[in-house]
Amino acid sequence: MENLVTYQNIFNGYYKDKKVLVTGHTGFKGSWISLIISRLGADVYGYALKPYTSPNLFESAQIDKLITSFIGDIRDYSNLFEVINKIKPDIVIHMAAQPLVRESYRTPLETYEVNIMGTVNLLECVRNIGGVSVVLNVTTDKCYENKEWYWGYRENETMGGLDPYSNSKACSELVTSSYRNSFFNPKIYETHKTVLASARAGNVIGGGDWSDDRLIPDFIRSISSNTRIEIRSPKAIRPWQHVLECLSGYLTLIEKASGGDKKFCDAWNFGPEESNVKDVEWIVSNLCEMWGDKASYSIESDKEYHEANYLKLDCSKAKKELNWHPRWDIETTLEKTVDWNKSFIYNENARELCQKQIDDYFLKQNKN
Repeated sequence: MENLVTYQNIFNGYYKDKKVLVTGHTGFKGSWISLIISRLGADVYGYALKPYTSPNLFESAQIDKLITSFIGDIRDYSNLFEVINKIKPDIVIHMAAQPLVRESYRTPLETYEVNIMGTVNLLECVRNIGGVSVVLNVTTDKCYENKEWYWGYRENETMGGLDPYSNSKACSELVTSSYRNSFFNPKIYETHKTVLASARAGNVIGGGDWSDDRLIPDFIRSISSNTRIEIRSPKAIRPWQHVLECLSGYLTLIEKASGGDKKFCDAWNFGPEESNVKDVEWIVSNLCEMWGDKASYSIESDKEYHEANYLKLDCSKAKKELNWHPRWDIETTLEKTVDWNKSFIYNENARELCQKQIDDYFLKQNKN
């Protein structure tokens, strides 16, 4: 009961009794944010395909028992329209995507269909149904034209992306900008009452991610099979952050944007502090040390596809305008990830593991 009372104060109680639709709720980030906003007292609805990995956090944490789940394809406009029209959500968080760089090289057509037309379908539903206060399109730090420079990308940098995934997410950002200017223009907010924003996060890690071709899941699979993890790009720099960091940023943005202030109808970066931006080998080396049990790694000699070597985000705008700041450093982030995965391997309850870390993050945050 103590936690419930405390949670009522987080985000000024904004989410209590709100109808929140999360597309992509069966994915890694979608599962975590569904747990958080359920804990905040919202009525949560989800629209997504069935989980594509086994195990997966959605089923392991039995999230379908906490929310109302609709299984459907974001490319199916008619079905999506029917679901949104039935729910009449106050808030829409769009996370449904083909989220993997290497997979996008293998399935470019599907990647573009899901990541671009999926966004168009969602925004068309919102435009035609009406009544949604805030729409947040979650994209990626890879939407920027990567120039391999040593400073962080700001929200007004050029969109780009060499690989189909990154490029499709840049296109999704351009779609969002067009719909904001054309149909949800903040200058005439009183006529449509909808705020449309987008969020770009770094390399998100944490417990419950079993995706292919991602560093932490690959590490866990190697540990589980008693094999050495192979890493492709040991010196590649990424903005690593715990999943709760970016999700807290999304939820902060939505709350702030709900009043219709035009400065929030924009794109926003959510990434770690400068000191936490590390290369792949540093991450894996520290994971091995934290995990113990003779965990080790080797460097893969063959890189099949191009991937960016250097990528950082400038989050000054979120810090200044939203008063959002990262709370867990990279060591804490890795410790939380290792603790979650070790506990899960030893058959601890996945939902309880998530809720414990959610409480640790948000209740301590609320006291500061």
